[in-house]
Amino acid sequence: MILAFFLMELIIDSGEAWAIVKYPVIWVVLGMVFFFAIALEIIVAALQRILFSGLTPEAKENYLAAEKVREQNRFGWIKRKYVEMLGAKPMSKESEIVLDHNYDGIRELDNKLPPWWTYLFYVSIVFGVAYFVYYEVFDGPSQIDEYETDVAEAQVAIAEFKKNNKDLIDAESVEQLTDPADIAAGKTIFTENCVACHKDGGAGGIGPNLTDDNWILGGGIKNVFHTVSEGGRAGKGMIAWKSDLKPSEIAQVASYVLSLHGTNPPDAKAPEGDIWTDGNTPVDVNAKTVDSTQTNVETTNAAVTDSIKPGN
Repeated sequence: MILAFFLMELIIDSGEAWAIVKYPVIWVVLGMVFFFAIALEIIVAALQRILFSGLTPEAKENYLAAEKVREQNRFGWIKRKYVEMLGAKPMSKESEIVLDHNYDGIRELDNKLPPWWTYLFYVSIVFGVAYFVYYEVFDGPSQIDEYETDVAEAQVAIAEFKKNNKDLIDAESVEQLTDPADIAAGKTIFTENCVACHKDGGAGGIGPNLTDDNWILGGGIKNVFHTVSEGGRAGKGMIAWKSDLKPSEIAQVASYVLSLHGTNPPDAKAPEGDIWTDGNTPVDVNAKTVDSTQTNVETTNAAVTDSIKPGN
């Protein structure tokens, strides 16, 4: 069965999966192999009994004696080597290594250490010296170096995994896409789902203008992704799109929205919300906006003050 299992795994093309998992019919084949193996053993045992019963008494004795010797010699080389490696004296010769110590009738034998133990000890000494020279003399990689190498390899593996599984992203792990294909896909999604509220080009209609510096729920790829996924303000914002769009599609449309910044489409809606800076710090619009009316009044007052000064 073991040979049949590995043979089928070798010859059957099942990709990365086990053949026995991809093709359950292999279980049936292995069951048949198991059945025929049992049948063969039964047939051989029955034939052996028939042949043995046809022997003469003397032949039976010779056969049994030969079987006993064969059983004793089975794995004989391994058994002999094991005894040699132990290096112990047989009980008949223990008197040669007995010591003078006697504790309540318990005497001590001066057995040698087993050769395998001694050799292993020598190997550990050699390994220790080589280890010291490699890491201390020739500056082999330390545990920190090995850790940093493993982390770098893991990051490469994670990046490759994310590349092949683009839907395993959220608002915390999303990154702005710049590939033209992704931006084009985002534009298609925006055209199909978003222009009704934000107008073509993101100029703003029922929804806010998406091309200026102001954001109601924060700018940047993470905030925009979260807004598209979870929806806008409760009761008056847009709906959540996470049930209609895949995470990869949300990342594409969010990246497309960010690409509209500064395009200044015609008939753009007035800014709403707070200015979003590159540092992702919301800024109070009122604090940054200059009131033109107040500026004109201040200018007029300054002119009047200058006109009534002595000498004017």
